[in-house]
Amino acid sequence: SKMPLLSVPKEVAVGTAMLGVAFATGMLAGRRYPSLGFGTPSGMIGKNSPIRQYILDHSLREHPVLKKLRLLTAEHPWGRMMVSCEQAQLMANLVKLIKAKKVIEIGVFTGYNALNMALVLPDNGRVVACDINEDYAKIGRPLWKEAGVEHKIDLRIKPAIQTLDELLANGEAETFDFAFIDADKENYNEYYEKCLRLIKKGGLIAIDNVFWNGKVLKPRKDDLAAQSIHRLNEKLLRDARVNISMLPVGDGVTLAFKL
Repeated sequence: SKMPLLSVPKEVAVGTAMLGVAFATGMLAGRRYPSLGFGTPSGMIGKNSPIRQYILDHSLREHPVLKKLRLLTAEHPWGRMMVSCEQAQLMANLVKLIKAKKVIEIGVFTGYNALNMALVLPDNGRVVACDINEDYAKIGRPLWKEAGVEHKIDLRIKPAIQTLDELLANGEAETFDFAFIDADKENYNEYYEKCLRLIKKGGLIAIDNVFWNGKVLKPRKDDLAAQSIHRLNEKLLRDARVNISMLPVGDGVTLAFKL
């Protein structure tokens, strides 16, 4: 069957065009896997590449509290799990572009990306932030308060699927504008399907780590994460409910615009 034509709000269409330009000029840097680089067999810009540093020097506009949280997170033993600052800035720009008020984040870690999005939301905006580890979030919470946006971040410490089901049961289907999925990969399809129900028409779902360090090219039978992501990538290509763009940002990000 033929894929539907683009039928999303003007702001989203403009945003897609902007992202296309960004894609054509090379895009951004590795989030968790610094070995990847444009011009290399992996096809991405390496974390330590001079080009990546140039990108940061010439595009990053980081709130002082964001910088503080980024540096604090970098000291953590699992600091590499944090979304890259340039990717988080892109997510915040998309949230602002579509004039989002209600956002879902699945996978919070220390809350750098949640903070970035909360900073651009209106004062009555809300980020429903889903995670199972409160210890990580405790690192970021004081900085959410310092930035004056703690009231916008609704942290839910429980399995994300449970939180999403609660939102649906509470009558919040098709009331969210944006969702960011970056948690356990084996549940990506479930997260996507439930977020699709919660997102408005014209809303946007961003799915992180869609390259999984290149392992999606030939997923091993024992690599459930790579298999799960690869299956979702194949599904998204044929999903007539959304328009998509897969971008080489960080470890790969797919943007799914709900039709």
